Amino acid sequence: MNHAIATGTFSPHPTTPRADSAVRNILVIEDERDIADLIALHLSELPANVTIAHDGLGGLDLAMQRQWDAIVLDIRLPGLNGLDLCRELRSKLSPVPILMLTARSGELDRVLGLELGADDYLTKPFSVIELQARVKALLRRSAITTAARNDANSQKPTTLVQGHLKVDRLQRRAWLGQTEITLAPREFDLLWHFMQQPGRVFTRSELLDEVWGLSHDGYDHTVNSHINRLRSKLGDERTDAGFIHTVWGVGYRFEAPA
Repeated sequence: MNHAIATGTFSPHPTTPRADSAVRNILVIEDERDIADLIALHLSELPANVTIAHDGLGGLDLAMQRQWDAIVLDIRLPGLNGLDLCRELRSKLSPVPILMLTARSGELDRVLGLELGADDYLTKPFSVIELQARVKALLRRSAITTAARNDANSQKPTTLVQGHLKVDRLQRRAWLGQTEITLAPREFDLLWHFMQQPGRVFTRSELLDEVWGLSHDGYDHTVNSHINRLRSKLGDERTDAGFIHTVWGVGYRFEAPA
């Protein structure tokens, strides 16, 4: 079957790359060809080689053919929609950063996308400058994750237990009592980070730097939305938090109930 796959890639402009910049490989899965070409043009400036697929099945085929540094994924796709595709990618390519593109009215789609493992989302119509910033942030986050995986055999603990919450770093699994909790990749990283330093108060900027690796071009709402979903999965209520406590005017603190 012939899927709608771009036959070429957008390579970075000769004057764009700096000597210290690695050229990344990015997959764009977007059925609107004008938008796909625009995205590819601007992401090539990072610098990056950008490959385009125009439907979900073609995107899945391409995603499985090689290792990608990031994937930009539209939710409304023919053949295989973006939500189902995201689920497939997460089950097969867990570490790859995924940025989802959603319609302005698609709040439910955004929530479902994040639940299925997307790392971030951008609402159409979007600024190409913001698109570049978001993808740069995901690429930095990917580099940090790769370094962490390479350090898996170090002397750092592989399992943490706080109260009746247990987290295994190598398996990337978590249990609340005897029940396993299903966490998206970023939710897992956030929980592991908290559990390594119980009692410490983290500002949103610190969490962006230390968990997302976004430095100062990150977005506070990214932290807030992930905290809210993580709290929900831990059974925390806003008025009676069991694990993640809000320190008003400062940030968040993890503390297991006695």
